[in-house]
Amino acid sequence: MAAISLTKVQESAPALVSLYKSAGAAVDRHGLDGQPAAVYLVVDYSGSMKPYYKDGSVQSLADRVLGLAAHFDDDGTVPVVFFSTDIDAVTAIALDDHAGSVDRIVSGLGHMGKTSYHLAMDAVIEHYLDSGSTAPALVVFQTDGGPINKLAAERYVCKSARLPLFWQFIGFGDASSKQFDFLRKLDELAVPGRRVVDNAGFFHAGSDPRAVSDDELYDRLVGEFPKWLVAARAAGIVD
Repeated sequence: MAAISLTKVQESAPALVSLYKSAGAAVDRHGLDGQPAAVYLVVDYSGSMKPYYKDGSVQSLADRVLGLAAHFDDDGTVPVVFFSTDIDAVTAIALDDHAGSVDRIVSGLGHMGKTSYHLAMDAVIEHYLDSGSTAPALVVFQTDGGPINKLAAERYVCKSARLPLFWQFIGFGDASSKQFDFLRKLDELAVPGRRVVDNAGFFHAGSDPRAVSDDELYDRLVGEFPKWLVAARAAGIVD
């Protein structure tokens, strides 16, 4: 059973009803119905991301993540971290105020910098620990390139493997770009040699992420989450 009912979504965010239904179908396909989870969105605010803000790709991802989160968490909001060289914003997007939310947030932000994964990961970890949540967390981490500090990013993935957090990375941009080699490496870090469980996944959404169908996107967002839950429970990381 979804954390937020279809009726409530129809009342608070009618434009997201189709996304909510597609997300629900993926949740069912992957055996996650009734599974509580805290859902986070991390968004790249580096300079090369400008076209994806302009064409609505970032807003589209935010809407899709909201549709998914409604099946896992009943508060109707998704915590969002915007990052570049530093943390640009730690805020939230709500079902009943989702339209145009990304533009409203970034209108108050400054210069679009470089790409510091580890700072964004630290912000998520801090938010999660401060929230007092006992549910596992699914973190949708969007970027269009590799980090400026690869060692720090890898270290954060490995250290956070002992926390109930799963990092689902999603890449925007040319699939052939070497920029995504590091994310593929993160996805394949050895277990248990480097981390106690496999706590990260990666998939590429292409140069036009809006063209990825809702069904495919949701399957990719939650596809590795059930395997991680099993491993995390076996390791005593998740109750």
